[in-house]
Amino acid sequence: MEDLSQTRILGVRVDKVTKAQALKAFRGMLDSPGCSLIVTPNAEIVEKADKTPALKSVIEGADLVIPDGIGLVYASRLKGDPIGERLAGIDFARAALEICASEGRSVYFLGSKPGVAEKAAANVAAEIPGLLIAGARDGYFKPSEEAQVVADINASGAAFLCCALGSPKQEFFIADHRSELKTAAAAGLGGSFDVWSGEVTRAPAFWQEHGLEWLYRMVRQPSRLKRLPALPLFIIKAAIRR
Repeated sequence: MEDLSQTRILGVRVDKVTKAQALKAFRGMLDSPGCSLIVTPNAEIVEKADKTPALKSVIEGADLVIPDGIGLVYASRLKGDPIGERLAGIDFARAALEICASEGRSVYFLGSKPGVAEKAAANVAAEIPGLLIAGARDGYFKPSEEAQVVADINASGAAFLCCALGSPKQEFFIADHRSELKTAAAAGLGGSFDVWSGEVTRAPAFWQEHGLEWLYRMVRQPSRLKRLPALPLFIIKAAIRR
């Protein structure tokens, strides 16, 4: 794969990629040896990585770090090292699944509450002609069961692992088992399954296109209002720490 330009926000690596560049990189992963790691951080994950060396190390060693949150875009602009566009992890993943379908590569859905991964997989498969679902299971397993989960994924023959365990659990799971996983690529995708399954409604296109999904969620869930100051504070802190 070609080298991607990067920026650093709070010292954490973020790739300056467009959707087209990210998908080109993904195509390359499908034909490369080993399991490539894709991380989709937003401002909250970057702040967590700034305070958690182990998570920062995982992100640093990833093959692709997609700028999921609009806060990362704003912060990069204030730093004078702008990211071209925000690329929501869920949008990248959907396009990646279309690539898998077109090439006959199967996928495995791991994560979320019982029944959600299966429902998400079924819904997406119904929308993407030819998408092959190798398997699906929830994210409620003990550390002692991880070896069996990895074995099940490998036995499925999946080329792409969609991992929605929440951050940083999903990043650590992939990184810890990367040498054992036989999938060509694995991505941490947060709450994507909840949206694909219909458990959660995503913001309408207007809000997405204008980087206001975070505000839409707060409007829909007033309990999140206490987190409102977090985004501007993050942007200011990230801009100051050059």
